[in-house]
Amino acid sequence: MDRRVNRHPEVYHRRDGRQLRYDHAGAARVAVSAFEGNADIAVGNAVGSVTANTGLILCISLVCMQCAMTRRQYAGKACLLLSAICLLFVFTRDGSLSLWESAAILAVFVFYMAESLLAGRREQGAEQPAEKPKKDGRTVAWNIGKFVLGAAAIVLGAQLLIDNGSELARRIGVPDAVIAATMIAIGTSLPELVTTIISIRKKQASLSVGNIIGANILDLTLIMPLCALLQGRPQPIERQGMLLDIPACLIISAAVMIPALACGRFKRWMGILAGALYIAYLVIMFTCFGVA
Repeated sequence: MDRRVNRHPEVYHRRDGRQLRYDHAGAARVAVSAFEGNADIAVGNAVGSVTANTGLILCISLVCMQCAMTRRQYAGKACLLLSAICLLFVFTRDGSLSLWESAAILAVFVFYMAESLLAGRREQGAEQPAEKPKKDGRTVAWNIGKFVLGAAAIVLGAQLLIDNGSELARRIGVPDAVIAATMIAIGTSLPELVTTIISIRKKQASLSVGNIIGANILDLTLIMPLCALLQGRPQPIERQGMLLDIPACLIISAAVMIPALACGRFKRWMGILAGALYIAYLVIMFTCFGVA
């Protein structure tokens, strides 16, 4: 197996750009929500996706197959993820996310990307040079065409998801924030679920864990700040987000990452704990916030 995949799964497993497209899809949904004034959906989608990734997708991955990653492989990213959630928790205690607070969280994203790129260059320098991809005009044109079609599909899909999610919330009498934190957030996590299933089939659980950690960092440090920065004004955080969604995201993530850092590896019981906490989160959400 390629050592690059084992040591930096969140960097190397996606050299075909799949993870980049997934996170662009999340950003598109947030952008559409922000511009249309659906703050509940924008915030609930970003935070809810992180919670679903950890409490549902990571739970499935760890329960089905123990992860072989060592502390050195995930410690930096896990600490960065917890730091981002803590910053978001502290910044939103007043019910809003200001522009300078958004910029501070966005700085975490810049640091994460710089560290990932540097790690990738270090690993590539340590390996034998691989065959260079073709750069003829036809190949470049084909890639540009796929990029344009993919970008158009993302924007259209984001629009359909937000419009229908809002309409569904109104018809069944459920707040937008609940729809965003459950149905839309879980829908956003489906690419991570596909990656997890493939990883389990190939017995490479480290790919799934690295994918989830990296996606969670991008959701919080890129997508959340976009809510405020795209509007040019502070992003309001509704009561559910402030009292439940963000604290639950912090608790579930800490319940997995801190023991993993202490034990030196991810274990099956951590996945079971994450799943149990996620179920408790859903029960509290629908009990306390499920009626508009």
